[in-house]
Amino acid sequence: MSGFSLAIAISGISFLLSIIWGEPFIKLLTKFNIGKLIKEDQPASHRKKADTPTMGGFMFLVPITLLTVILNAVSLFGSKLIGSSILVPLTTLWAFAIIGAIDDWEGIRGSRRGLGMSARTKFILQVIVAVVLAYGMKEFLQVPHLFWPASEAPLNFGWWYIPLAVVVIVGMANAVNFTDGIDGLASIISMVMFGIYGIITMMQGQVYLGRFCFCVVGALAGFLWFNCNPARLFMGDAGSQALGASLAVVALMSGRWLFLPLIAIIPAAELLSVIIQVSYFKITKGKRVFKRTPIHHHFEEIYWTENQIVIRFYIIELVGAMLGLSLTFIR
Repeated sequence: MSGFSLAIAISGISFLLSIIWGEPFIKLLTKFNIGKLIKEDQPASHRKKADTPTMGGFMFLVPITLLTVILNAVSLFGSKLIGSSILVPLTTLWAFAIIGAIDDWEGIRGSRRGLGMSARTKFILQVIVAVVLAYGMKEFLQVPHLFWPASEAPLNFGWWYIPLAVVVIVGMANAVNFTDGIDGLASIISMVMFGIYGIITMMQGQVYLGRFCFCVVGALAGFLWFNCNPARLFMGDAGSQALGASLAVVALMSGRWLFLPLIAIIPAAELLSVIIQVSYFKITKGKRVFKRTPIHHHFEEIYWTENQIVIRFYIIELVGAMLGLSLTFIR
């Protein structure tokens, strides 16, 4: 079976595992009352979503981990289906999922009920994990620092690579986290991003990374089955932070992260909207650029429906991702 064919097959298996695991997982979350609390700063239309099960990211983490471990175990017996370095994005997935899960739990049952983990604490934890990952990629995996388009040899940033990688990992973790605010939005956008990086890594011979990406795409498709409007469960920080950080690590391992802001154009716009809003609010002492951020909430405030936002954002993401793919291998 060719590389792409096997990757698609893995994606299909991952989808089926998510679908099978999804229903009992939702019942489990419901049984333990792990339901979403709606914050006061969210649009009024979200009030009806209160108590919908959250921390749904574990729905796709389980099949992704199961398939990755199985394929990695096979490699121990002489097959080279997946290299051992695939454990890096998998470790990233779980490390940021744990940070996100603590955040979710704090917001549901913890001392900061309704608020979640403080932004400072979350940021510090993200940076610590990102520094470890960046150091490991530089010193142990010796990944290419950055491929410039039309150049065969990668650039070398020396020790500057570590802070750059940390910015990319933490930035993407929070960008996808901000994107997760409307039924189905973060999952469908993440499917596009991981699909593009699956193609990129397969094209340059990083088959193990490509299959990991397609495994994520399949698992997210299964999650979207339950997460589309009206959602039966939410991804939560446990899912969104994990997806953003692991996508960043895949991009860094490929050396093709120059056009990541274009391939991830919607998460990048969501993150930028929050930065602009907060900065402008502080400078002008109370004025706002957008009606509400992240930016998908702005469009809710001007009466776009959730389905309109998801479809239109998906179109923008797809066009941006395809453009980013074409520029990545421009000659």
